[in-house]
Amino acid sequence: MNISNRLSSFFQRLRSGATGDPVRDWLVLLTLALFAFVCIVVWNAWAFDTVAQGGVIGTAATSTSPVFNASSIDTINSVFQMRAAEETKYVTGVYHFVDPSQ
Repeated sequence: MNISNRLSSFFQRLRSGATGDPVRDWLVLLTLALFAFVCIVVWNAWAFDTVAQGGVIGTAATSTSPVFNASSIDTINSVFQMRAAEETKYVTGVYHFVDPSQ
């Protein structure tokens, strides 16, 4: 009996509401789960080996576009410089904190 006949017989019994064989059904379920687990392990081992050897999974990028430009980095740098200047004003005592509770 080939696998397609077994599967069609299995699904026919499920549809007809016939009494099932719990041991067989659990074995089928566990076999399918074990097969899926083995497939996942093999895929992950292959992917790890490919990446560890310096390969690429999928298509390799032919050209890379710049992620940022210099003007945005300069803008961010100036914001941090202004914040540092404000922090030094608090540390050196240029700004005085007045406690409103006193």
